[in-house]
Amino acid sequence: MTRTPNTTGKAGKAGKDAAALPSASGAAVGRRIGIGLMYGLWKPRVLGAWRIPAGGPVILAGNHSHNLDGPMLIGTSPRPVHFLVKKEAFVGPLDPFLRGIGQLKVDRVNADRTAITDALGVLERGGVLGIFPEGTRGDGDFASLRAGLAYFAVRSGAPIVPVAVLGTAQRRGRVVPGLPPLRSRIDVVFGDPFEAGDGSGRRTRSALDEATVRVQKRLGAHLADARRLTGRAGHP
Repeated sequence: MTRTPNTTGKAGKAGKDAAALPSASGAAVGRRIGIGLMYGLWKPRVLGAWRIPAGGPVILAGNHSHNLDGPMLIGTSPRPVHFLVKKEAFVGPLDPFLRGIGQLKVDRVNADRTAITDALGVLERGGVLGIFPEGTRGDGDFASLRAGLAYFAVRSGAPIVPVAVLGTAQRRGRVVPGLPPLRSRIDVVFGDPFEAGDGSGRRTRSALDEATVRVQKRLGAHLADARRLTGRAGHP
């Protein structure tokens, strides 16, 4: 995600015309495509999907160690997901494709008002927003969390569902990690939903900083539990 948005400005206004928001039907199509590709090429083992609320706004917060993580979550989530995707991915034929399946383009360097408004609009509509809160692909351990996740959660009131994707990163130290072997097992573990705020309704910078710390602890704990549950402790 990008740096923390200004909570007092109009950037986070969620009252955007529904017709201008990312397509909900497109995200449903993207989910079907994801199911076909992810289950056709690998062997996802999905644990805890029942923890995702069946309706209403939800934020999926996933660890991010490989470019496959996003498509894997789209294909294994029981509900269609609108992911915040770096703008660099929207090039050539991928641009209309990603837009068509309801994904959101975001500038990770500058405060992106359009992405913020679209993301809040998705939540206001009762949809599922997907975020990699570390902001970019890394070790996938939630060690470096940005404040965008807390902002969206506090501003919208949507619960956060932590997700651990394990088995996509096969080799460490490479700029572009290789794809996991075809038909190999990839674990996707969904955790219990939780609220980012402290119940006070505060949206100040300090409140967001405190929420970010709380969120990081919950996500880190879920990742550790998921590694133990799947037998991947100490492995990607």
